[in-house]
Amino acid sequence: MPTLLVSHHDCLEHETGGYHPENPDRLRSVLQILESEDFFMLHREEAPRATLEQLTRVHPQSYIDDIMSHIPKQGYYAIDSDTPLSPKSGEAALRAAGGVCAAVDAVVARQARNAFVAVRPPGHHATRTQPMGFCIFNNVAVGAMQARSIHGLGRVAVIDWDVHHGNGTQDIFWNDPDAFYASTHQFPLYPGTGSAEETGAHNNIVNCPLPSGSDGTVFMEALDNRIIPALKNFRPHILFISAGFDAHGRDPLANMKLTVKDYAEATRKLMAVADSLCGGRIISVLEGGYDLIATASSAAAHIRVLMEN
Repeated sequence: MPTLLVSHHDCLEHETGGYHPENPDRLRSVLQILESEDFFMLHREEAPRATLEQLTRVHPQSYIDDIMSHIPKQGYYAIDSDTPLSPKSGEAALRAAGGVCAAVDAVVARQARNAFVAVRPPGHHATRTQPMGFCIFNNVAVGAMQARSIHGLGRVAVIDWDVHHGNGTQDIFWNDPDAFYASTHQFPLYPGTGSAEETGAHNNIVNCPLPSGSDGTVFMEALDNRIIPALKNFRPHILFISAGFDAHGRDPLANMKLTVKDYAEATRKLMAVADSLCGGRIISVLEGGYDLIATASSAAAHIRVLMEN
């Protein structure tokens, strides 16, 4: 079975302003590197729009309606200082969440072994009721609820290696004993959450805050000694990766020292867990990453490993 790549041109049309770090070139750089010969065997599909039913499993309809009502006909509308909306932002956000749902459907149906969802805006900072930190809908949570509601995969897990803590995903999963969230992230750093003491209402949250300047050795220790044992104990039916690549040493928004090889090795470790516990079902979703070279090369290394037999 092939690895599936899900994306859509509309995700390039979400404009954020001249100097905003979360800009279309981020996604464009990833899609360009995936045009190389190494990736000819990727199966490619366009992301559909998320339906209202899919979104309301995570976000109240009032939240969705409010977001869509503020999409400007021209110019920008600022949700907050970090999170602007422009005329195509609504379409991009719908495609981003819908793309994760489509990837879930394909992987569960065995049309693909696993999937990488190359979309924007990112999602892991969006709580049930608050867009923030460049994020509008919580794409990975919407996909997790698709796996549960449509396919009966009750125990869903998200591993988040973005350099910023995914406070939104944690918020959505906090009271759900069948939803597991684990994060490695620089701490302290935006959004200020993610201390080790934040463990969820059912001990279903594992936070591994890492000090500024941490390298791959420190990252792998957190993965090997805390996250993977907890993940194995949870025994998920499907595994999601919130794949931010902003812990790379080149990234301008943080101060971690991960390399392309670290992302490849982490992918292999999580694939091994997925192979043993949930039939290899992995859906990886692009989150942050603000140096174009680092983001593209890290995503490419990550997808090469997803494509390995």
